[in-house]
Amino acid sequence: MLKAAIIGASGYTGAELAGLIHAHPNLTLAGLYVSEGSLDAHKPFASLYPRWRGVIDAPVLPLDDDALSRIYADADLVLLATAHEVSHDLAPGFLAKGLPVFDLSGAFRVPGDDFYQRFYGFTHQFGDWLSKAAYGLAEWNQDAIKQAQLIAVPGCYPTASLTALKPLQTAGLMAAGRKPIISAVSGVTGAGRKASLATSFCEVSFKPYGVLNHRHQPEISHHLSNQVVFQPHLGNFNRGILATIYVELNDDVTDEQIASAYHSAYDGQKIVRITDQWPQINDVAGTPFCDLHWARDGNQLIVVSAIDNLLKGAASQAIQCINIHQGFSPLAGLVQE
Repeated sequence: MLKAAIIGASGYTGAELAGLIHAHPNLTLAGLYVSEGSLDAHKPFASLYPRWRGVIDAPVLPLDDDALSRIYADADLVLLATAHEVSHDLAPGFLAKGLPVFDLSGAFRVPGDDFYQRFYGFTHQFGDWLSKAAYGLAEWNQDAIKQAQLIAVPGCYPTASLTALKPLQTAGLMAAGRKPIISAVSGVTGAGRKASLATSFCEVSFKPYGVLNHRHQPEISHHLSNQVVFQPHLGNFNRGILATIYVELNDDVTDEQIASAYHSAYDGQKIVRITDQWPQINDVAGTPFCDLHWARDGNQLIVVSAIDNLLKGAASQAIQCINIHQGFSPLAGLVQE
């Protein structure tokens, strides 16, 4: 059994990671940690998430010097479910100790001289690790994930969008010079666990945000090698992402070519499901799946992609990356085989 330490364990994604690792046949928890100043430090994990009462009884500990020493000595891998700047600062220390790091923040997802200053508000100090990080889009980057020490788990919106678009791009079906348009809505857990008036259910209304300046637009565009228009929305539901994507196809693309692109990419992979009906949030919430369905009218293609933002959009994709990296079954701890 490999021992996995989770930093940021009290957040929604960290809690999902703890549950997945607890149930994994090849992993065990090496510790649950939060920042030293967190109000959750020293609390029992199950007091924060009572559904794990009597199952995960470990305390959530502050990440002080003693905690770092324990992780260096005892852990086999580290998961960072932390803010972008925190992951940026922590990851190199663990990497220097030879520990594989699976970072669920955006700190190592996109190389570029001014990307982090422009979209994340800080100057990246670790360009060497930024260039070595594998982008953890599990169905597409398996060779890189196997070989890298640092895996940058994709964002939730990019996962939903890229899973829908990459088969078309790989097959050369998208019209050159035309930007796919992605209109996507996320549940409020995407904003994190910290209390905020903007994400209070008494205040939330279906609304757009990040218009023309959301950080996931350049992430999607970079990893698709094609510019996109991306518009996120906040929905008044707990969890899940539904992305409706509009793509202009090349002339003379057939239905058979589209179907072949998707089935060639995803048949046999189990996590991505090509469905015969339009996906909805309820089909995937609480699961590791991504559901896809498409229809076309001439050269206009509409693809709908649905995922759970906390699972396929974060925690369960991180577990997929661990499985690939360590040579476990890709579905271990996620889907009954």
